[in-house]
Amino acid sequence: MNADSAQTTLVVMHMVATPNRKMQRVLQFSMALTLAYVGATFYFGVRAHSLALISEAGHNVSDLLAIALSFVAVYFQGRPATEQKTFGYQRAGVLAAFVNASTLVVLAAWIAIAAIHRLSHPVPVQPVLMMIVAAAGVLMNGTVATLLWRFSGDVNIRSVFLHMLGDTLSTAAVIVGGAVIYFTGVTWIDPLLSIVIAGMILWSSVGIIRETLNILLEGTPRNLRLGEIRSAMQSVEGVLDVHDLHVWSLGSQSHALASHITIEEMPMSECSSILTGINCALRDKFHITHTTIQFETTGCETTHGCSAPPELEAVGAHGHDHHGHSH
Repeated sequence: MNADSAQTTLVVMHMVATPNRKMQRVLQFSMALTLAYVGATFYFGVRAHSLALISEAGHNVSDLLAIALSFVAVYFQGRPATEQKTFGYQRAGVLAAFVNASTLVVLAAWIAIAAIHRLSHPVPVQPVLMMIVAAAGVLMNGTVATLLWRFSGDVNIRSVFLHMLGDTLSTAAVIVGGAVIYFTGVTWIDPLLSIVIAGMILWSSVGIIRETLNILLEGTPRNLRLGEIRSAMQSVEGVLDVHDLHVWSLGSQSHALASHITIEEMPMSECSSILTGINCALRDKFHITHTTIQFETTGCETTHGCSAPPELEAVGAHGHDHHGHSH
């Protein structure tokens, strides 16, 4: 490796590492704030003999675990690739987001069930204490959500952001509900607000689950269209056909592509311009920078644009005849 390439590598590593370090610091601060709020809520709940406040403390323990899980995922995402993990740990954040969103679904169901039970069995509440503790919760959760917003392009961080945003809205609703109860004595406002909040949490978490499952199952990224990508590749001079085209996500913001390209018979040294044109089109139009392109002079059998799988009895007997490979 020469000095220029070494310097370039260091610059790229610095660009990748810096956002990770910033995210780690934000998540550490968020964990400290949440832990302090959990302790305070539990303490005042015990002193006031308030089951609602103790439940709020338990609710925020799930936030603490979600932030901790995301922190661990961000740490692993920053680790370099190895011979055993050739793509590194880019999907650690996706897996953490899936787990976080799944817990949100469970949490939403628990809130809804508890609210329905409270509608049929009203419980006396202490609205003043409820509003004071909820105000502190709005401040804490709102601060954490604001800090996480700048990194919400990452699906892992977005799952935690939505977690904290949902808590901010729920605690704000608790303040409104406490005020209504204080002035009117109508206690059913509290469980009604809880049902609305549970619906909001469920709606946001289902979206994250769908996105993360698509990544984990190596589906085509939701913002990309395979037909448009194929057309862009076929428009490059020298490309006769594009088949066995696959596009998937390595992480929430990193995509990869593999494809067979049919070209005319020519020396391999003359294929570089075609490969450069394909990679430039993929990078500029679709932000795909990790590609595996296999050149062929005769097309292989395809089904729905992808190479047909070999017959079962032929598996292991012989491989596909690769005419060329470029990466």
